[in-house]
Amino acid sequence: MTDYSTFEKLDLRVGTILNAKNFPKANKSAYQLEIDFGSIGILRSSAQITNRYSLKELVGKQIIAVINIGIRKIAGFESQCLVLGATDNEEVILLTPETKIPNGKQVL
Repeated sequence: MTDYSTFEKLDLRVGTILNAKNFPKANKSAYQLEIDFGSIGILRSSAQITNRYSLKELVGKQIIAVINIGIRKIAGFESQCLVLGATDNEEVILLTPETKIPNGKQVL
């Protein structure tokens, strides 16, 4: 269990994937993503979502991510945010807004 004040420290935001490419150096199959968070800027993330999503279908997709989690180096790549998803068997299904909303909007 965690208390509510700990949860409040997470900064969850809506962003749009601008670019997605294969990440062959990663230990597990993954993509490198560039995500537009509006006035916050463009952040990069490594995401293990290759089982469900093609590179083509990711570009333009809105997602939810934690943007204040710090930088994590993965095979020389700086992952600056954590894209959120839920697992269904071996696939990660991205959390997305129901309708398009401005990039950078905070998830409450």
